[in-house]
Amino acid sequence: MKAKLCGMKTLAAAQAAEAAGATFIGFIFWPKSHRFIAPEQAAAIAAKLHRVKTVGVFVDEAPERVNAIAAEVGLDFVQLHGHEDAAYAAEIERPVIKAYRYGEGFDAKAAATFPADYILLDSGTAKLPGGTGRRFAWREAAQAVDEVPELRSRLLIAGGVAEDNVAEIESIFHPFGVDVSGSLEVEGEKSIEKIESFMKAVKALDAEHREGAAS
Repeated sequence: MKAKLCGMKTLAAAQAAEAAGATFIGFIFWPKSHRFIAPEQAAAIAAKLHRVKTVGVFVDEAPERVNAIAAEVGLDFVQLHGHEDAAYAAEIERPVIKAYRYGEGFDAKAAATFPADYILLDSGTAKLPGGTGRRFAWREAAQAVDEVPELRSRLLIAGGVAEDNVAEIESIFHPFGVDVSGSLEVEGEKSIEKIESFMKAVKALDAEHREGAAS
């Protein structure tokens, strides 16, 4: 299972995530988020990373602004976390991750046809599109995903993800990966110790699956 560690604001946290084995790190470019980072700061961090893929998170931003920031930072992916449609996604010059909030008439079949490399399923509200730190109805959502099995290989689960529930998420969804932020923080800032501990849990889970497949 892959891991996206989101809401990075410091080089130390981003480098810790990369060293610990994260597949993606995320920068929040939505100004209303307390995890917001200025593009020039994100660019300085991204320039010092080597393997990890960088993702920029945007909410209903003008496409030309998204593309400008993506170019400035050197993003690998753009995550659309608002009400962006397929026509909007077609204007984005980077591979897309499209976020859906489960519960607002979520349609797994429609999500599967969205022109995105990955689909992220999250909790959230109209005022707070994501980053609530609260889990949604995972088992109910998994039943919806079961109707479109091919979606699993592109599915990222967010919302209340933590070290102590990644095994549960794996058993319920069998997703491509998880997206985590709040549980890695102490007093609103990323903790290197929590980053390392979370990634150890993910790696342990992967090791169990490899052993099971080999037996």
